Amino acid sequence: MTRRVFLDTNILVYADDWDSGVRREKARAILENVFSDRTGVVSTQVLQEYFAVATRKLKIDPATARKRVELIATLDVVRIDVPLILSAIDLTRLHSLAFWDALVVQSAKVAGCRVLLTEDLQHGQLFDVLRVENPFLDE
Repeated sequence: MTRRVFLDTNILVYADDWDSGVRREKARAILENVFSDRTGVVSTQVLQEYFAVATRKLKIDPATARKRVELIATLDVVRIDVPLILSAIDLTRLHSLAFWDALVVQSAKVAGCRVLLTEDLQHGQLFDVLRVENPFLDE
């Protein structure tokens, strides 16, 4: 079975951030891998956050950022709905997570991912079978 990998927003942002050095290289390599083997998963939340950060913080032209969102959306996309929001609220209460982080975790779980790539949660943390991995940890 193919290992599905959920990408948090920071992976996408670093891939387009010319000032992030080694992180940019790692993020771009991750994207290259998940696009080539079709194992990448994102959510509508991640797409929205990427667009907001890309246009506001990275100063990417909105038309260019839109094209990037279209490209990323060719990966598997989890659509945020009310049951997902409610399960994220429950996860927030159980694990004292920030709501937005809990929504990412729940999206990854719903998609059947075993790995969540992010720097926003504790490396190695487990949520059932979902394992958090920080690909930038060895810097």
